[in-house]
Amino acid sequence: MSGLGNLWHASAAETFQGPGFQGELGVDLIVIGGGFTGLSAALAAAGQGAEVAVLEANHIGHGGSGRNVGLVNAGLWLPPDDVCKALGDGPGEHLNRVLAKAPDLVFDLIARHDIACEPKRAGTLHLAHAQSGEGQLQSRLAQLQARGAPVQYLSAVEVAARTASAAFGGAIHDARAGTIQPLSYARGLARAASEQGARIYENSPVTGAERRSGQWVVTSRSGKIRARRLLVATNAYHQQVSHVTLPDIPVVQYFQLATTPLGDNLAGPILAGGEGAWDTGLIMTSIRRDEAGRVIIGGMGGDAAIHANWAERKLARLYPQLAGAKIEHAWSGKIAMTQDHLPRILRLGPAGLAVFGYSGRGIGPGTAFGRAAALALLGEDESGLPVPAIDGYSERFCTLKSLFYETGARLVHLAEARS
Repeated sequence: MSGLGNLWHASAAETFQGPGFQGELGVDLIVIGGGFTGLSAALAAAGQGAEVAVLEANHIGHGGSGRNVGLVNAGLWLPPDDVCKALGDGPGEHLNRVLAKAPDLVFDLIARHDIACEPKRAGTLHLAHAQSGEGQLQSRLAQLQARGAPVQYLSAVEVAARTASAAFGGAIHDARAGTIQPLSYARGLARAASEQGARIYENSPVTGAERRSGQWVVTSRSGKIRARRLLVATNAYHQQVSHVTLPDIPVVQYFQLATTPLGDNLAGPILAGGEGAWDTGLIMTSIRRDEAGRVIIGGMGGDAAIHANWAERKLARLYPQLAGAKIEHAWSGKIAMTQDHLPRILRLGPAGLAVFGYSGRGIGPGTAFGRAAALALLGEDESGLPVPAIDGYSERFCTLKSLFYETGARLVHLAEARS
């Protein structure tokens, strides 16, 4: 099952190929990492006329950006009140506003740069997986409505009509959100940034980054770049870099399976409006369709042998007509999940920042944080950052948290598979 491959690689309409870096170069901003955050930063900086270089260790979208579910959400896992409790009312509401507008930024970039990534802005459904989920959703709904968000609560009957499954309770529909083909979006950002003059290098892992004589000196296997400013945007796929130490963030595995393209007789009623969906379960499940009519189901876990069996059974429970449907693709990725589920911006030194910890919400926050970080570095003004930059950060209980999610996913999926 695990050898079937990543659907996004097979279906991406956008292509991008960058050279490997060799030689020496001087730029205004160097970005380490070719995912949503780094590419959004490169595009914003190049649009300001800055000389920009991006070094990606593998290929564009190799990490979470090419493995994402593809839900463009307007917020975090944390409800907005909890964001304010964690950061304080002023900084918390600032982050809430930034994230509320993040889907606008994503879909505006897609339209402006004609990115072929199957964009569909039909909203998302946050589904109650059980009666306990109803209370969570009602609390979140009230908080969102108090902030003027265009959200509505759907009854179980309405949810069944939209999802074509009676397995869920109520749901929150968020009209700000939508779905995309995530790898195509990442490649489209790379293309757009390159067209603006950014230099984007693939297969160019960074070996070191340090301050020398008022500049950042970044070395790779085949060259050296001097830059006035540095952004590290590697998130869950960070590789060891000499002189740059990032915190050991818990990494949680998430897998997805996709059916073959299904005709309207089988899949037509399933999320017919084009919404993407996920549920309130602690071991979360996601469901969506793509433009070709595939049904895509995902859940926490990285062991394909266990979780693929669960996914096939889960899909058949939700949609009996799909029992026995052929699974065409299976893949997994890593999520950097901070202890409080809040993203971080870490100050690495003068004119150096690192951004990480989206806790499974990479598209909207990554795009917004990357743009804001680039503009802050170029303008030498951090006031517009979504969260305040910090000088040091220690993530506690990293291993325990990762084990909790992985073990929990195994137990839930094994129990459901046997029932």
